[in-house]
Amino acid sequence: MLATLGATIIDVLPIIAVVFGFQFLVIAKRIDHLGRILAGFAMVVVGLAVFLVGLDMALFPIGEMMAFQLVAAECLPELADGQSRHWSHFYWIYLFAFAIGASATIAEPALIAVSMKAAQISGGTLDAFWLRVAVAVGVAFGITLGTWRIVTGLPLYWFVLGAYVLVILQTWFAPRTIVPLAYDSGGVTTSTITVPIIAALGVGLATAIPGRDPLLDGFGMIALACLFPIITVMGYAQIADYRQRRRAPS
Repeated sequence: MLATLGATIIDVLPIIAVVFGFQFLVIAKRIDHLGRILAGFAMVVVGLAVFLVGLDMALFPIGEMMAFQLVAAECLPELADGQSRHWSHFYWIYLFAFAIGASATIAEPALIAVSMKAAQISGGTLDAFWLRVAVAVGVAFGITLGTWRIVTGLPLYWFVLGAYVLVILQTWFAPRTIVPLAYDSGGVTTSTITVPIIAALGVGLATAIPGRDPLLDGFGMIALACLFPIITVMGYAQIADYRQRRRAPS
C-alpha cells in the first residue's frame, strides 16, 4: 500500500505543478481556499492509491478467475471421441462478457455525468437513462465480440476496421446534433470500472485457451468497447428521430 501511495504521489505531482505553476506564474493570483484545495488533492492521491490496490486485489483477479472457470471443461459441452472444440461451445463466456460489460457500463460514473448533462442541455429530447442503456449495449456487444475474437483467434484489425467503416457510414446519416455526443460516449465508457474488468477478462481468456498469446490476443477488447457505443448511440438517435418524424403531423 505504501509503495502504491508513493508511486501515486509521483504520478500526481506533474498535475499539481502545472496547475499551481499556471496559477502563480501566468495568472499571478492567489488561490482562494488554498487549504481546502490541498486537502482535496490529498484525498485524490489517497483515493487513487486505494483504488489501485483494490484493482490489484479484486477486479483483476476476479476477471481472470471468471475467464478461467467459464472455459473450463466443467462449463463446456462434452465432446464426442475425436471432436474438437467449436466457438459455439463457449456460450457461457459470451453471456458473461455481455452481462458484465452492460452492468459495469451502467454503473460508470463518467457515463452517468455525461448522460445527465446531455439530457439537461437537450431539453429532454434525449433521455438520460436510455442514453446510458444505448451505451451499455454498445460496450456489451463490443466486449462479447472481443471474447469471440479471442476464442476464434481471428485478427483484431478485421473487427476494428469494420467497426470504423460502420462508424463513418453512420456518421453520415445520423442527426448532426448527436454525433459529437456519440463520439464522446465511446470515451467515457472506458473509465475506472470498465477498463480493469475488460482487461482482466481478455488476458484471462487468452491465457486459458490453448494456442492464444495473452499479449497478442488478450488485448484489443477495450478498442472494441470504445467503438460500438458510438454506433449504438447514433443508432438510438436515428430511431428517436425517426419516431419523432412519424408522430409529427403531416
